[in-house]
Amino acid sequence: MVVADTTVWIEFFNDPESDEKHAIDLLIDENELALVGPVLSELLQGCRTPAEANAILDHASALPFLEMTFVLWQRAGELSSGLRRKRTTIPLLDLLIGALAMEHDAEVFTTDPHFAKIPGLKLYRPK
Repeated sequence: MVVADTTVWIEFFNDPESDEKHAIDLLIDENELALVGPVLSELLQGCRTPAEANAILDHASALPFLEMTFVLWQRAGELSSGLRRKRTTIPLLDLLIGALAMEHDAEVFTTDPHFAKIPGLKLYRPK
């Protein structure tokens, strides 16, 4: 299973010829793509029109959705604390995405370098 980060979804929606669009299409066809709440919230936050929001929701509603639990909120906080002790700060939403992915043994598809700093997180590289 793969969780696509917001950076990849932005390319999916904005550039129909992008590598990210082709990779997401393939993951959807193979039923290997999941959605998480932080990504959905970030995507909707950036919408300029109701039509953009509806396009996102149409795609999102067809995907498996990974939910946060108490334990995952705790894990994200612990990840953040451990990284900060090493003088590395990662946005909380990225840590939530990472915690969700790790809990479900999923890889994260992203162009954001923050994710490479999360210990134990597997990153997805399209073939």
